[in-house]
Amino acid sequence: MKYSVTTGAAGSRLDPAGLAALAVRAEEAGWDAFFLEDYVVYQGQLDTPTWDPWICLAAMAAATKRIRLGTTVTPVPRRRPWQLALEAISVDRLSGGRLILGVGAGDPSDPFLAMESTSPAELAKRLDEGVATLATLLAGDMVNGARLAARPVQRPRIPLWVGGDLRVPAVRRRILRWDGSAAYGLSVDAVRDLVADAPPGFDVKIGGVTDLDELEDYRAAGATWCGRWVSPNEPDQLEEVIRTGPVRG
Repeated sequence: MKYSVTTGAAGSRLDPAGLAALAVRAEEAGWDAFFLEDYVVYQGQLDTPTWDPWICLAAMAAATKRIRLGTTVTPVPRRRPWQLALEAISVDRLSGGRLILGVGAGDPSDPFLAMESTSPAELAKRLDEGVATLATLLAGDMVNGARLAARPVQRPRIPLWVGGDLRVPAVRRRILRWDGSAAYGLSVDAVRDLVADAPPGFDVKIGGVTDLDELEDYRAAGATWCGRWVSPNEPDQLEEVIRTGPVRG
């Protein structure tokens, strides 16, 4: 099993320079990945400065050598898929092939996402269409007569992990179309059932598990990643979690 830490690109200390420095420390402490949440306004906190996660990921990529980087998750319905694909390709190239792209519908607490659409059905439709277009572009194929000549290091493309509530049947079906799960609501049995239906090489990231016996149950069920989320509103705690390193079974 591999281990990741996740936070938001928000707050005065977690700007691109601050996150690049933390990524170096995470790499030194033995973490396998560092993920960022993707917001325009972090969890609707209008007085909290929120930074572009893709600029932050580029700074983190330039400062590190081994640790994987990515988003959990980017709200595809508010993004142009070709612009997102170009950003992802660029970070993958800069990092030497270390990007994992988490995708989802987005958090409705983000006021800019709420401006565009508040219908869950519409968000789900735009998510499915956007991820399909994104995957096609990342593979170098044509979309409506156009394609991106720039290619990522990873082939056939950058891994796509899908977020959302695994207990929702439509979310589960969406997850199984792609390369991994960054969903919540994963019991040990849910992980086992998901892995049974997934293709070879499928990744399942669980979160918040620190008990070693429970961690072993998840590993036996087929989970491949264990994530630790820390709010960007608690930067001291984040630094301590990173310094301590992952709890490995």
